[in-house]
Amino acid sequence: MKIVILHRKILLSILILCFFFSSLFFCLTTPFSFALELTTNSVLEESLKEKIATLTKSEEKIAYLTFDDGPTLKATEKILDILKEEDVKSTFFVVGKHVKEYPELVKRAYEEGHYIANHGYHHNNKKLYQSSESFIAEVKNTDIEIGKAIGVENYCSHVFRFPNGYMSSNYKSQKKEAAKLLLDMNYAYVDWNCLNNDSVKKYSHSQLLKNLKKSSKNKGTLVILMHDTSDVNDTPSILKDSIHYLKEQGYEFRNFYDLL
Repeated sequence: MKIVILHRKILLSILILCFFFSSLFFCLTTPFSFALELTTNSVLEESLKEKIATLTKSEEKIAYLTFDDGPTLKATEKILDILKEEDVKSTFFVVGKHVKEYPELVKRAYEEGHYIANHGYHHNNKKLYQSSESFIAEVKNTDIEIGKAIGVENYCSHVFRFPNGYMSSNYKSQKKEAAKLLLDMNYAYVDWNCLNNDSVKKYSHSQLLKNLKKSSKNKGTLVILMHDTSDVNDTPSILKDSIHYLKEQGYEFRNFYDLL
């Protein structure tokens, strides 16, 4: 009788160990999948929309690093390498037509834990604001391409950034109407309160960092605008120093998954 009980204990131990190691293997080999919750069926609650809208009013030293206008072959992969090395998760506001061109870059960003948000399909204001229908199509078609790239059916990013920002005076009346459409579509829009001007004109390495320091001075929560295009400046070359500076200032890096 004692021998039988011993065998049962051994068998149970083996089963527990097998379950543990199989679970561990599954976790290590399964790609990042937060976006499985981000679909057209998920709902962005009003309290969360308000939290996103007032994000930069917080005094908490949180840094949301965001990259616009990609993905591109020039910069996105280099930026992802640096973010991985520095263990920083960011948010990419992607352009739909570029997602279609380089889906593998979007897939990598997603699988490494970065938030994939919406920046319109063409990054062309005339097309974007041509009509309500065209605006809705620009947003929805971008999320469709993201969904194809990352393998998530009915993907909905729920977070949109206007090309050139909502705060820009260009197309002001059209943006007001578009903001109403976004609410109806269950999206929030996000601008920024910190930037290094990497898309404005050619700057030296030190000037880009100086721009960031000046823009972030005496601020709590930062939503930082950079670009993963390298059309004007080589953003990857300044990224590591920018991250180190913000960490030295006591900022904790998060992305929009932490909000949702």
